[in-house]
Amino acid sequence: QVQFVETGGGSVQPGGSLRLSCVASGISFSISVMGWYRQAPGNERELVARIFSDGSINYVDSVKGRFTISRDNAKNKVYLQMNDLKPEDTAVYYCYCTAGGWVYGNWGQGTQVTVSS
Repeated sequence: QVQFVETGGGSVQPGGSLRLSCVASGISFSISVMGWYRQAPGNERELVARIFSDGSINYVDSVKGRFTISRDNAKNKVYLQMNDLKPEDTAVYYCYCTAGGWVYGNWGQGTQVTVSS
């Protein structure tokens, strides 16, 4: 059974920082991509950042220069360092990965990030 454990969400003021962590377990194949989606109320889920097993990285334009994604391949862990947070970053953040041609995500839970003064 595939499981994700996410930590690090919370509430911060604009300009603050948070670091999200996620560990994936129960996956039989080597993980290719790890990353983060987010969904704000009334909005569609959007891909925030992803990192491939070779280290290639993609970010959505709105977080470039503020967010940094990294991963520990040996531990099936992915991190998202979020700096200079803005109110529009408020959302539920979901960890996901791809392995063996399948997409796995922590869609049922996620972690809340709230940016507000």
